[in-house]
Amino acid sequence: MPSQMEHAMETMMFTFHKFAGDKGYLTKEDLRVLMEKEFPGFLENQKDPLAVDKIMKDLDQCRDGRVGFQSFFSLIAGLTIACNDYFVVHMKQKGRK
Repeated sequence: MPSQMEHAMETMMFTFHKFAGDKGYLTKEDLRVLMEKEFPGFLENQKDPLAVDKIMKDLDQCRDGRVGFQSFFSLIAGLTIACNDYFVVHMKQKGRK
């Protein structure tokens, strides 16, 4: 039986390939759909309607319109770090009350 971490890794891999399909990379539209389905709260809270475009620009370092798994993983890592930072601050504030 896989551990929680192994399951989390498997989920990230399967999610990437679900949206990338057989081509093995995400286009801007693939990324937009992935973000809408997998991170709906993130996009709903964005004040910038070009948020996905900016994320794509940051991830597409080769400027070929493709986001590979490594760049996708960087996005997930960045979002996870931001969520953890929020969680730590929120928990500290909650503890003070």
